[in-house]
Amino acid sequence: MSTSIARRTTAAALGLAAALVLAACGNPDDGGTTEVAATPGGKTKINTSPDQNRVTTDKVDSIAAQVPRKIRERGTLEVVDSSGSAAPLTFFATDNKTVIGVEPDIASLVADVLGLELRTNAVSWENIFVGLDSAKYDVGFSNITVTEERKEKYDFATYREDNLAFEARKDSGLKVTGPEDVAGRTVAVSSGTNQEKLLIEWSKENEKAGREPVDIKYYQNESDTYLALRSGRIDLYLGPNPTAAHHAATTGRTEVVGTHSGAGTTLQGLIAATTKKDSGLVEPLAEALDHVIGNGTYAKVLERWGLSDEAVTKSEINPPGLPRTNK
Repeated sequence: MSTSIARRTTAAALGLAAALVLAACGNPDDGGTTEVAATPGGKTKINTSPDQNRVTTDKVDSIAAQVPRKIRERGTLEVVDSSGSAAPLTFFATDNKTVIGVEPDIASLVADVLGLELRTNAVSWENIFVGLDSAKYDVGFSNITVTEERKEKYDFATYREDNLAFEARKDSGLKVTGPEDVAGRTVAVSSGTNQEKLLIEWSKENEKAGREPVDIKYYQNESDTYLALRSGRIDLYLGPNPTAAHHAATTGRTEVVGTHSGAGTTLQGLIAATTKKDSGLVEPLAEALDHVIGNGTYAKVLERWGLSDEAVTKSEINPPGLPRTNK
């Protein structure tokens, strides 16, 4: 990783970890909240109830007019996200059915600007892309990283930085700064993700250097992964840094032992709203995101979920993404 990217990623990871240090848990009478330390000496409450009282903003006619006619006439923005529970990105509220998190909150802001009713569709990770391909859904808001391979089929409007984290059992003594630190280790990762791509590249790099490859494991869901981590069947779990930091803070059983940019060794990874290529939607999405960045509602959403350190200053359309090979 280049020095500038390493410093930026480390700073973001440390800031996020600090923002998610568990202070106390709320009770049902408090509306379903988790209290975390947002800053040294300061606390904030993450609302985990189905009554979200989301941050809202006004419609912008000039941006809404750019939305493809089919979507405008339908009046809804069909957003797809992952059904896996991954706080604070996308997860289920205390009623175990309402989808909440930073991803649906940002999608809601965009829908406001476009003058559309937000409809959230939670599906398995692989079906996000199946649904986008078939135009069943308009846009994915699901912690989707910009990659060069994905850019062949999809258009991207960025809205957050993407950092990954290696999570281990508490006091494991493990530290991960490069491929050599995972040589011979058993590491869990989700299939079809950019973190899987990075881990496979690191494993190949280890073999070329005469080190042991990574023993890569896949589990059906996050709960199975964490059970394997607690029982010692895996050494590490590589996933999004926000979820790793949140899990470590709220359980006290794990810790983040290394971070890496989601776009590889030389590029800051970016998370983006994802549409089918040439659908005509990416431009108004980017303008809507720029509008909420400018009017301050975007910052309120990130602060609400303890993710201010992952803010971007503008939405980019199809920027450089994770290379095909991480070298």
